[in-house]
Amino acid sequence: MRSVKLTFKLPVPKIWSEFVDFLRFIRRYFRLRGYVWFSRFEEGKSVIVDLLYKQRGKYTRPFLHFGTIALVFLVITFGPLLLSSVEEDKKAELSRGVLTTVSAYDATFQTLQAEDVRQFRSGEIITHVVQDGETLSGIASLYGLQPTTITWENAIDEKAKLKPGQELRILPINGVRHKVERGETIYTVAKKYGLEDAAEAQKIVNYPFNEFLNDETFELATGQFIMVPDGVKRTVSAPATSRSRPVITPDAGSVAATGSFVWPASGRITQGYLFYHRGIDIANLGGGQILAADAGTVVTASWDGSGYGNRVIIDHGNGYTTLYAHMRVLQVTTGQKINRGNVIGQMGSTGRSTGVHLHFEMRQGGTQVSPLNFLR
Repeated sequence: MRSVKLTFKLPVPKIWSEFVDFLRFIRRYFRLRGYVWFSRFEEGKSVIVDLLYKQRGKYTRPFLHFGTIALVFLVITFGPLLLSSVEEDKKAELSRGVLTTVSAYDATFQTLQAEDVRQFRSGEIITHVVQDGETLSGIASLYGLQPTTITWENAIDEKAKLKPGQELRILPINGVRHKVERGETIYTVAKKYGLEDAAEAQKIVNYPFNEFLNDETFELATGQFIMVPDGVKRTVSAPATSRSRPVITPDAGSVAATGSFVWPASGRITQGYLFYHRGIDIANLGGGQILAADAGTVVTASWDGSGYGNRVIIDHGNGYTTLYAHMRVLQVTTGQKINRGNVIGQMGSTGRSTGVHLHFEMRQGGTQVSPLNFLR
């Protein structure tokens, strides 16, 4: 018996057929109208092209003159408005401080680059507009400065009450900004702000945005401004925490190599590891011996004209190298093998130096690191 398959075809609603007819009509309409619009455009274009071709060159100069005048008009009219808008945005950003953009991160989050940016600021002095409720200590913390740095620069009392809208000059680092008077030198300026000996004047020289008439003698121009990092104004009572006490290094003795680093010299630390000073300075007015911080091979023992003066570089064979600069006497030669604690030279003030001290650097895998994290 044959089976028969029955198929039922549902009727298409009338509305769908009408909708399809409508779409077809729209397509035909725009197609026909498009041809009409295109043909008229071509006719108009042909008329203009023929006219320009016949009068070619005649309207070139008027067109250029009109275009130039129109451009100048736009710049004069809208340029000041654009510039004022940009300046307002900059002032608003600066008034909020330079560190507010990272306030959402954890307090322990920090990179070397972030620290450099915080301190660097291109050496510029910025203006902070006091907001309602702000305090001196809060503003100082915002910019990573001591409150005294702000009070000294703005000639205000540390206990003074700040007013909304008040403008404060913010220095890039802790210290004092000094206007040079006739006859002053970096040594007299350093002593004026509590940097007592010549070696501490090195801080003024090392600050990258201080300029000198002569980079060899550090001559100053009358009327110029220079930064005195870690300087203290004696006319203002400064708190005990405004300037840390110098760290006294232990006596460096000759010991057997153990894979760690010993202090390379005796004295006191006059300048620490900073973004513009990738090492530490150990000063001793009486000079003294300089010792190898660890065993290794002397890869350089010579004069350096870039500012180090007499310097020694030791490769310790484990990814670390150490550099000893401003030496008065070199007592090792290139290629020599030495043990930790061996004498490699005498402390001096050669090269770009302001007093007897040792400039000591460390590199790990070619990257400069703080020696204070390794010395024992």
